[in-house]
Amino acid sequence: MASIEAYVQKHLRFNFTVGMFDGGFFGFGIGFASFAAIIPLFVSHLTNSALLIGLVPAIHNVCWQLPQLLAAGWTSRAKRYKPLVLWMTIHERVPYLGLAIIALYVPFTTKQTALMLIFLMLIWQGLGSGLVANPWINMVTKVIPQELHGTFFGTQSAAYNGMGGLSAIVAGLILDKVAMPYNYSLCFALTFASLCISYIFASMTREPDSLPKEGNHPNAFLNKSLEILKRDKNFQIFLGIRMLSQFAAMGFAFYVIYAVRQFGMSDAAAGIMVAILLMGQVIFSPLMGRWGDRWSHRGMMSLGAFGAALSALIAWRATSANWFYAVFFLEAIATVAIWTIPNALSVSFAKNVEERPLYIGLSNTLCAPVTILAPVIGGWLADAASFSATFVISAICGLLMTGALWFVMKDPTKEN
Repeated sequence: MASIEAYVQKHLRFNFTVGMFDGGFFGFGIGFASFAAIIPLFVSHLTNSALLIGLVPAIHNVCWQLPQLLAAGWTSRAKRYKPLVLWMTIHERVPYLGLAIIALYVPFTTKQTALMLIFLMLIWQGLGSGLVANPWINMVTKVIPQELHGTFFGTQSAAYNGMGGLSAIVAGLILDKVAMPYNYSLCFALTFASLCISYIFASMTREPDSLPKEGNHPNAFLNKSLEILKRDKNFQIFLGIRMLSQFAAMGFAFYVIYAVRQFGMSDAAAGIMVAILLMGQVIFSPLMGRWGDRWSHRGMMSLGAFGAALSALIAWRATSANWFYAVFFLEAIATVAIWTIPNALSVSFAKNVEERPLYIGLSNTLCAPVTILAPVIGGWLADAASFSATFVISAICGLLMTGALWFVMKDPTKEN
């Protein structure tokens, strides 16, 4: 352990730096193919169904969450996590090249065929993301000291979203100036190119070898998972809050589509809204990560939960597209709380390093069914009643999440 700690300290600045470049170029690519706006807009050209549009971010999120516990077994047995990361992350990057080709193919096929191919690519991309998540988080928490976990995740998220904000503005201009479907094809091709650069930086991470624990076979891992769920009541509450967070975020997938349909917002303006969302995360990711390290990740998560509720309330009562500047800024705070802060928070429940893959896997895999259910319900409400109904339910769940974090769940860092 002493030699590993010495290695980590020796290469800390290098690993922190390549992590920033990895996240920055990854974010630059995703800005051209945002799950919050660009891909839903692409799908909206092929269908009017709010349910199908709402499934775009839902498929990514649920496929990201679902495989993580399954990946925990082989992750825990690895001497080094980087080889797993480099192999699995290929599957979250290549599908964007597939989307670029599919976009070119749209004029020559039916809308149903195009939609089927798009969703196949989204499922492949999401599963690739989910398979790499557990080894990636373990690699990061291995090469970055524990007292800097929140700082690293927050700063990398800022690099990711800052670069993504720049590319989102460019994406809006491409969508506005280039004819359909070449505009979307170009955006997806630029995503793939940027993710290739990100891959190069990820491959540069310096990770020391470590001896895996004996007896980490699938049955032992399953038994240990059940043991954790039985003994850790506070973690059970955290899982419930993470599930509730998916309903608090239910309206996020529909903000852009609602603004376009209700107020006639242009594709270029939609790109600017995505930029606001990403730049908001640039501001709040490092701040909330650092404040979480110094004060409480639970407190930061509750702040974001309130942001989710307030964004939905403003979207519900909006009288023009201008209100959505505030909506997307508040969504940025909520997104950090729902997707970034839990990375650090879930790790803090673990009593030792060997339990980290389990806590990471459990906190994501067990929430996956709700992640797909929430936007399905949101889309059904939007189709059956109105987008307003979806936004109201989201706001209520955001307020319930805030209360649960403050008055029900205990801070795991204080327990440990």
